[in-house]
Amino acid sequence: MNGTAATDVLLGAGGSIAAVLAPILVARGRRVRLVSRSGRAMPGTTAVSADLLDARAVMDAIEEGSTVFLLAGLPYQAAVWEDQWPRIMRHAIDACAARSARLVFFDNVYLYGCVDGPMTEDTPVRPCSRKGRIRARIADDLMSAVGAGRLKACIARAADFYGPSATNSIPHALVFTPLARGKRPKWLVDAFVPHSFTYVPDCGPALALLADADDPWGQVWHLPTAAPAPTGVDFVTLAARAFGVAPGLTVLAPWMLRLTALLNATVRESMEMLYQYDRPYLVDSTKFERRFQLRPTPYDAGITATARTFRGDAAS
Repeated sequence: MNGTAATDVLLGAGGSIAAVLAPILVARGRRVRLVSRSGRAMPGTTAVSADLLDARAVMDAIEEGSTVFLLAGLPYQAAVWEDQWPRIMRHAIDACAARSARLVFFDNVYLYGCVDGPMTEDTPVRPCSRKGRIRARIADDLMSAVGAGRLKACIARAADFYGPSATNSIPHALVFTPLARGKRPKWLVDAFVPHSFTYVPDCGPALALLADADDPWGQVWHLPTAAPAPTGVDFVTLAARAFGVAPGLTVLAPWMLRLTALLNATVRESMEMLYQYDRPYLVDSTKFERRFQLRPTPYDAGITATARTFRGDAAS
């Protein structure tokens, strides 16, 4: 180091989480390095083109003493996850250990599996899907390295996404896009059970708070997620109101999805995750909210803000 402040490094900076995190770090006067395949920069940042499957490239992207955010998203294919996620995690662990860097891993809640009641940071890891087993493996790899004293790291977990930039989310595909096109929104399996969603713009401030604190390391944190969770009917009703249309809803039953899966690879990959929609799916972020005094955006406000981006009046 040459006396300048350490760099915040965003690994996998091409997605929606980096888009909300990077501006916050820049506004705090941090030096921000974005690492992605495209090498695309944002205002106030520097950028590096790198493949996270290349151990040398990951090592070169991380500066001594930096804080690293692992934000990577992979194609929604279990075979790809099985091949690539363990390698990406290993490269991040090895590079952070070598550079004395701290690591914040942005994770999901797949590893908990089918849970009776709210998911907390103490919920047992009992994955019931192929993708959940992969997430359990890489989380264990990271925390084992932490326990062995190789690096400081923490895990930040979010529920399913929604929000203006969450273009790969279920609400984006099944609710907001159809409403924006004057079509009927859809929901998966059962529209009368509650389902937690994390509002993407809440993730940026939350991740920055974790990185700035002295005590989050070696722990799991659920990022701010509003409660009570809406049912599918609740979510669609709020979205329809935001678009100024009458609420209506088509529920996609499992048999309908199985037929679609015969011809659609994305639907086929999603079938093992339908358990998230046939029972209450509740993510509890009380631990984070109490420690950092950061409240999640209420669903009505988040859904309204998301709808505005579709209507092109976000500035109103």
